[in-house]
Amino acid sequence: MRAPLTELPIVLEDAAVVVGPLTILNDIALTLAAGAPTVLVGPNGSGKTTLLRLAMGLLVPSRGRVTWGGRIDAASTRRAIVFQRPVMLRRSAAGNIRYALSAASVARRERAARAAELLALVGLSELGDRPARKLSGGEQQRLALARALAKEPQVLFLDEPTASLDPAASKVVEDVIRAVTARGIKVVMATHDLGSARRLAGDVVLLHRGRIVESGDAATFFANPATREARSFVAGELLI
Repeated sequence: MRAPLTELPIVLEDAAVVVGPLTILNDIALTLAAGAPTVLVGPNGSGKTTLLRLAMGLLVPSRGRVTWGGRIDAASTRRAIVFQRPVMLRRSAAGNIRYALSAASVARRERAARAAELLALVGLSELGDRPARKLSGGEQQRLALARALAKEPQVLFLDEPTASLDPAASKVVEDVIRAVTARGIKVVMATHDLGSARRLAGDVVLLHRGRIVESGDAATFFANPATREARSFVAGELLI
């Protein structure tokens, strides 16, 4: 019997993304393996979102290559991404999830129960009938997470999931990320929030000007950064 396809590890080998005269990412060598969340940090414009899109398979590298579980075919139903400003469908919260379940080819008879399970996972059980576009920013972010989980991904990419949220809403989103990780789903997250990175990361990747300047175990990165750029970033100084 053929073993089921796996997405991991995701390996980027000397990958670059070039748009016209602009090099957005360059010489990216990175392995995303199973385990605790990998958190991408760095100043605005450093290439975090582009790296997420590249690892997701939404972009083709201009140079180098990306492989998923040893495969070069980017097509997959086992990867999902939540963007910084997710679009809510003109449906209820539960209706948004049922739509995602339908797109994932889940049998109609199973969708109501699965939607209820996912709403519970993200703490929105009491809001299933509320129009999704009338939810708060934090609630919409959690609903977007539930929608992404409808396809039962092996890898979940998150772009600034706590951006613009107040501390209470950020904590709830972080709790959901921990619950997702506990289910064995690999989370790869971009954030500007060093506090969130400290709390969630298993390993950290620091990007600056489209290059990886330091990566490794999160505890080591924050306690004893090896590069000048990392020391400055952890200290809260601007990288320019």
